[in-house]
Amino acid sequence: MKVVIAEKPDQAMKLASPFPHRKQQGYLEVHPNRLFPKGAFFTWAVGHICELVPPEAYNPAWKKWSIQTLPLIPESFRHQVMGSKAKQFGIIKQLLRRSEVKGIIHAGDAGREGELIIRTIVEQSGVHKPMKRLWISSLTEKAVTAGFESLLDETETRNLYYEAYSRSCADWLVGMNASRVYTILLKQKGISDVFSAGRVQTPTLALVVKREKEIASFKPEPFWEVKATFEVDKKRYDGVWHNEGESRINDPALAERIAAFCKDKPAQVHEVETERKEFLPPYLFNLSSLQATANKLFKYSPQKTLEIAQKLYVKGMLSYPRSDSAFVTAEEAKTFPEILSKLSKQPDYQASFPTPKTSIAQDRRYVNQKKVTDHYAIIPTEQVPNISRLPDDERKIYDLVARRLIAAHYESALFDYTTLTTLVDGRAVFISKGKVQIRAGWREVLFDEDKEDKESILPPLAKGDTGKVRKVEAKESKTQPPKRYTEGQLITLMKTAGKHLDNQELEKVLMKTEGLGTEATRAGIINMLKERKYIEVRKNQVFATQKGTLLIDVIGDKILASPEMTARWEQRLGQIGQGEASAQAFMEQVRKLSHKIVEDAVEQSREWKLESYDVSSMPKQASKFTLGSKVATCKACGGDLVYKGDFYGCANYKKSQCSVTVSKTIMGKKISAAMIKKVMETGKSNLIKGFQKGKDKFDAYLIWDEQEKKAKVHRE
Repeated sequence: MKVVIAEKPDQAMKLASPFPHRKQQGYLEVHPNRLFPKGAFFTWAVGHICELVPPEAYNPAWKKWSIQTLPLIPESFRHQVMGSKAKQFGIIKQLLRRSEVKGIIHAGDAGREGELIIRTIVEQSGVHKPMKRLWISSLTEKAVTAGFESLLDETETRNLYYEAYSRSCADWLVGMNASRVYTILLKQKGISDVFSAGRVQTPTLALVVKREKEIASFKPEPFWEVKATFEVDKKRYDGVWHNEGESRINDPALAERIAAFCKDKPAQVHEVETERKEFLPPYLFNLSSLQATANKLFKYSPQKTLEIAQKLYVKGMLSYPRSDSAFVTAEEAKTFPEILSKLSKQPDYQASFPTPKTSIAQDRRYVNQKKVTDHYAIIPTEQVPNISRLPDDERKIYDLVARRLIAAHYESALFDYTTLTTLVDGRAVFISKGKVQIRAGWREVLFDEDKEDKESILPPLAKGDTGKVRKVEAKESKTQPPKRYTEGQLITLMKTAGKHLDNQELEKVLMKTEGLGTEATRAGIINMLKERKYIEVRKNQVFATQKGTLLIDVIGDKILASPEMTARWEQRLGQIGQGEASAQAFMEQVRKLSHKIVEDAVEQSREWKLESYDVSSMPKQASKFTLGSKVATCKACGGDLVYKGDFYGCANYKKSQCSVTVSKTIMGKKISAAMIKKVMETGKSNLIKGFQKGKDKFDAYLIWDEQEKKAKVHRE
């Protein structure tokens, strides 16, 4: 008899669904069948059941945050079962220890994290029984059955476990030491908050802060352009004055003189250059490109896109979403005709069929065994749903993936790009640019995804055609600052380790596994930066907060904030996963780095100048080190008024139903612990400046209303 351990309950249900079974508490009992002649127990983790133990578990002296104890470097790492998940761990352990159980099937997600989660549970249980590995990229009944028929030996994926284990230990070492040293040193400078730092989150934050500073330091400069409308053989078109390839004029008087010179003058078509460009269909999706596209079209955060894709995967409709590959193997390509046949019957896609190409099995743009890593590209499975019945979010993500597959079976798109040179009065040079779509090709399928800046359509003209200037004017403009990143662009930037690439280069890089973090972790890193109040996302634009800027400023150009170094680490971790590098050697490097991070921070802190930062307005991070800390004595019941993250609340809420709470932000003003303490002790705060109600800005006091048992804003 075998125990099959999946990563989540819904996945265990899917894995057991092809077999007769009955549900038990915390597991499914599969009855004897062809693949499990003696039956099996299908159970599940609840994500990460085990976690690395806290510092004080290694050494009680490490509980206190102190420079003297840094760096914290355990001799070896240990795990513990998370308290909230102990019950499910107990069920798994009990099943593994049953005498009739002779083997284990590791059925975690087919990737690094799945390896770590399930193997750590088995290790913590203390059970040593033969283990096989289920490795599948979709949860359809067909894929599940085929997977159980061709189980891998656990040794084939063990290196991925070493990679994931090394990553988690490295993150513990860097995060624990960097967070403590910067928090302690900043506190010594009068800034009391938790400053979390990490191997991936800090260089990612550095990219956002760098852009924020570029915007802040940008000084717009005016320039002028001379724009004209021509009429040649009753055909009208526009052009911009150029001099040696430059259209911008710094002197407004010169721009006006050029415009005056050109007014009502004769014009002649001096040159017509046409270049035909071919655009191949886009690659199939990996997770990064799917997240970037969904953010651009629907403003979905990367985390939301991943969650939706995961739901579709669990339903058996999409292949494994945490894929870093944009290719499929020849085996998957064989399933495309069946999938396309089913898609063609959906009203949403009928107009795209029949496709110009019936097969792409020989097309190395999509089918390339060597470029498939742990998983192939994200594609629809043969379990095609009724699209119209899917929830709106799921329908949008499924539609993106389905259309990419259909578009791969279309021809390239062709455009003619025309550059027209017009001479005014034989001297002034005007340039006009336009394009004509010769063949839509795949753009017929991806009409939403492929929205581009519209270039004007030029009329058909020939060299030597003559006419005149109908309208001409000098127009003032200003240079524009760089734009803030969207979350989708930030995902792409993490993928490229901060390199800005044009679309052609980007297409190539997005197929490689390099950069900051992995496909599976990047969305979580961005979420972490939000939760830790380092970035804010407003109208899909990513802003660095003052707190995030402060952290990057004090770290400076040290290795902790280097995207390139972190990308090289990811490469080394990938090599561990491939069995090409030593986990022990990597961890020794990380231990040395931990020493250097602490030394650098202590040395840098002597030069910090933090007077320009408005500490009181910084959003504080709610952490286990600050949450629940007492800020005052509750004026209503005498209990402790404690910090709850977004508000201050009475600790006697459950005990005596005391409902006293004070928001951390009132009318746009941050309310500090000192203000609350003053109100609770005296009934009235000092004058607080900067409240805002609508457009009205005012100063006021916080006072205690004894009748209503609450703090109120009071203007005198």
